[in-house]
Formats: sequence, structure tokens, C-alpha cells
Amino acid sequence: MAKLLFFLIPLLLSTNLSKGETPFPAVLIKSIVVNPTRCSRPSSIPNCSSYLYVDPRGQPSSEIASIYSANASLIKAITRPTGETDFLVEVPCMCEEPDNTTSSAFLLHDTEYEVQWNDTPDSVTADKFSGLAWNVGGGKELKANDTITVHLPCGCSAVDARVEVVSYAVQEGDTLMTIADLLSSDARAIQGMNSMVTNPNFLSPGWVLFVPLGIRRSLQTSSGKGKKLAVILGISLPMAFVIVSTIIIIICLRYRIHRHKMEDLAKKMDKTMSAKSIAALESRYLPNKTAEDVQPFESERPVIFSLEEVKEATANFDETRKIGEGGFGSVYFGMIGKQEVAIKKMKSSKSKEFFAELKVLCKVHHINVVELIGYAAGDDNLYLVYEFVQNGSLSEHLHDPLLKGHQPLSWNARAQIALDAARGIEYIHDHTKAQYVHRDIKTTNILLDDGLRAKVADFGLAKLVERSAEDDCMATRLVGTPGYLPPELVRELQMTTKTDVFAFGVVLAELITGHHALLRDNKESTKMKSLISIMKGILQEDDPESALEAIIDRNLNDSYPMEEVYKMANISMWCLSDEPLNRPEMREITVKLAQIVMASIEWEASLGGNSQVFSGMFDGR
Repeated sequence: MAKLLFFLIPLLLSTNLSKGETPFPAVLIKSIVVNPTRCSRPSSIPNCSSYLYVDPRGQPSSEIASIYSANASLIKAITRPTGETDFLVEVPCMCEEPDNTTSSAFLLHDTEYEVQWNDTPDSVTADKFSGLAWNVGGGKELKANDTITVHLPCGCSAVDARVEVVSYAVQEGDTLMTIADLLSSDARAIQGMNSMVTNPNFLSPGWVLFVPLGIRRSLQTSSGKGKKLAVILGISLPMAFVIVSTIIIIICLRYRIHRHKMEDLAKKMDKTMSAKSIAALESRYLPNKTAEDVQPFESERPVIFSLEEVKEATANFDETRKIGEGGFGSVYFGMIGKQEVAIKKMKSSKSKEFFAELKVLCKVHHINVVELIGYAAGDDNLYLVYEFVQNGSLSEHLHDPLLKGHQPLSWNARAQIALDAARGIEYIHDHTKAQYVHRDIKTTNILLDDGLRAKVADFGLAKLVERSAEDDCMATRLVGTPGYLPPELVRELQMTTKTDVFAFGVVLAELITGHHALLRDNKESTKMKSLISIMKGILQEDDPESALEAIIDRNLNDSYPMEEVYKMANISMWCLSDEPLNRPEMREITVKLAQIVMASIEWEASLGGNSQVFSGMFDGR
């Protein structure tokens, strides 16, 4: 039946791109026509994964990933008939209400861009974002050095969730057939998805089309089988009866098998996705809360696992599966079906931290924040099930990495990790409906995936704060990790987003020096000193650059651009300002770190293969 569905794809796609969505009147920028797709419900959860067709203009995939707020490991190279190599950039496609445009919601992927001198909406769209940007600047004049949000229209298929959609800007000489050949698509399906294409023989350069990726083979296979079946039916009516009967039997059998599989999967994953379930669980483990205190839980539908499932996934929490331990519980590696997961086991006495993390991660979905899959409860324990992040914590890679089985991180890897972590923190500060303070930013709570891209983790201390003029609140107790706590929190229990900014300043100092946040004093071995005091002392020296160079992590083997290291140290000190108002916002930090990453990539390229960066010593790090 799945194959038969492909016969209907071009027809159905011509009706709508995604359920409940209709095209919005096009925004015309000279020859650029971007026609984003309306959607019904804005959500922080991606509707689907989609692709952007990007002309890299000589830029490496890591730089493209930074520009488009994407994961470099999910970028695919694609070769045009001319021999030029372009990129398919996989991005999350969300339903959102863009600012300064309209009250309607559209399918978009957002990224940030720092305006350069002489930039215009036209040039940003065409030159910086491969003709894919929509309504750059929202009709306002672009000002140099301003950071703007760039909306990139994307698409999701309502016909078959397996069909991925590419946003493609028409180039000179393109036809529906050449685009279909390039992306293994079908000309009829492309025309059906794009209402602006009224004449299949005419495409205007600059149009942005939504192209269903990789469906040509399926359509051709299905069409070929249909023709063969017609010939057979024409040969003999009895033979046709046998064939039709056989097909019906096969379909029925497949339906039964599929139904049983779905039932088994339902039992396995137990997707009782109800907000009431979490509220009931909260009432059970936090009995001191009144009915009024237990507010309706705005769940983004995590999976509820049974106790048996989490035990089976971890071999009954075998000690050999333990991959981490902290103040709130132990973390175990597990397998649920074919998916690798990390399962945090917490005592029920830690229910406050459990619900704090559950509530935040159900609403926060970002490439630089660890993803929550589900949860479970039983045997006086609470369990959180996350995506498994393969390379462990940043701390393991910075502090005696060789003893922990890791190769030292290169400078460029450190700069990218700093930018990734900053983006994750910025997201919970500025880009969620509710504003959160993490309250425990540190290198052990920053995890690295198999491509050494960073994700912020462990939201057990996260706190909701109101977006108000004062923008702060009082903590009821001192929480966090020594060495990362700002003075106002220690003195007055004052908590703001600047609490996270201060802690992030310590993380930057660790990336530069390789030292722990607290280290033993060389003069008095019984005492500890903070990395904060060391950094502040260095930048007060007569020659701060030389003093800084003396404590740069020796694992870098003198392979780093000193100017960019010094810039990162200055950002660290900016974050570590004693007065919260003097500290930057995370959005300011991400802009600065993005510049450091770009400059570091240029520095690496300038080495021309004569440095250890290229020698293989760092194993691609």
C-alpha cells in the first residue's frame, strides 16, 4: 500500500504542502520570489526535518553550518551537472509567527546574521543565503553590526512523512526536469507543490521552490508495475482475477502484520502522551503541593516508559553501563529498540529536580540542547530518558583527556564548542516562550556528540523567570557548583540570566587554559584557588597577552591563533564582571564567538598543511 501511495503524491501535493496549510502571497524582492507556507499552530517542536539547497561559494561545511544554524554532520554534498559542488543542509522546520511580517504562522527555519556594511535585503538574500531568505529585515533598513533573525522558508510533506522537502532557489537555465534530475524528484510533484508554477516550461530565476527529495525512483517503480499489471489484465481475465485476488490477500496480510507491529510498538514505547499523567505524577511525588500549585503541564508529549522497559534497556542498571554520576542521580547507557539512549536514575527524594528538568526539556528543543525522549517512575525512583550523546562531557576532553581515553581538543574544536554551548544557553534565555535560567552551567554539563558539537545538559536546577523590567528573582537557597557561582548569588541569592553568563565565562576560561574551575594553590597545598582569580590577575598584568600565553593549555602544543585566544579571554572576563549589569547577554556572546570561529577557520586554512592541525595528531578534532 505504501508503494501505491506514490501514484497519488503529485496530485495530493498539488492540493497542499502540509495539513492545514495554504500558500501566503509571495514576497517579491526584484527577481527573488519567496512564497512561504502557512501552518496552523506555532510550536517550538519542529514539524519535520527539511533541506535547504545552498551554494557554498567556496565555504567549508563547518562554516555553512554556522551560517545556517545547522549541524555540520547533517550536511550533504551534491554535484550539479556542471561539476560544481553544492550542499543540502538539513535543518529543523518549525511552524512559527515571524516578527515584523504578519500575524500568520509559517513553516520556517531561523538563523542569525550580523549585518555588514552596504548590506541590503536583496544582497543578504541572494549573496549570503543562496536566494532562500524571506523578508529580510521585515521591511526596515539594515544597519551595520546589527544582529537580525533571518527566516528561511522550509517544507514538510503531508502526504508521506518519509518524503523530505528541499527549499531550492531557481537558477539561470533551470527547468522542472533538470531540478527533478538533480534532486531525484518528479516534475509533476514539484509543480504540484508550488502554485506559482502555472506553466511547467517556464521558471524564473529567483523563485524558491519546494522540491520533494528522492521520490523519482519510487514513482517510476510504481508506474512501471502499474503498466505491467495492465498488460497482464488485458491478456486474460481469469489470470487477472488470480492476480487481483493475490494482491488483496497480500495487502490484508501486510495490514495484519503492520497492525501487530504497531500494537507491539505501542506496548514497547507506551506512548501515553497526556499532560494529565505528568500532573498526576507531580501530585504523587510532591504531596505538599496543593491542587492550585500543580499547574496544568504544557507537555510536548514525551514518551512514558514502564519500569520494565528502562530496566531492560540498561540490563537492570548494570554498573558497567554507568556513564556518569552527579548530585541528583546516576546516568546509564541503554538501548530501546535500535535507539541508543542515556537514562538518568534519580531517587524520589529528588523529585523537585526531576520535575524541573522534565518541564524544561519538554518545551525546549534545540540542536545545542540535549533532547528528552521520555520518563518513567517506580521502585521509589524516577527516570529521565535522553538522547545518547556519544563523546561524553566537555570536562573529560579538557582535564587530563589522555587518561580518560580522549585525544586533546584542537583550538578550532574548542572555539566551535564554545559557540555551540553559547547558542544552547541563548536559546533558553531569549527564544523560548518562557525564559529559563539553567543555574548549573559547567563543563561537566556540556556534552559532545560524535562530531564534537556541544549540547547543554542537566536542567535539574533550571528555574523559570519572568520577562519583566527587573528581569530577576530571588533563589530560595544557594545552588550550583563552587567555582562557577557569581558574587550576587552567593551574597544575596539574586538569580538572573546573568547567573548563567558568569558561569559560561568560567567555561571559556577552562577551554583556554585546560584548568579546572577550582585548583589547588601552589603556594599553600591545603588551599584552593579559583580560575576566575587567575584570569583576572593575568589580564591586570603589564603584558597580559604574554601572561595569558603562559597558561594556555599545553595540550594545544602551541597550535592556536593567539589573537583569537586573546579575544576569547576578553569575552570570558566580560562574562566574569562582578556587577551583573556589566555582563553581556548570551546573544552578544554568540555573535563574538561566531567571529572567533570564522577567524580560526581562516587561520587553520592559512597554515597550508604544515601544522599539527593537519597532521592527524588530533584525529580530526
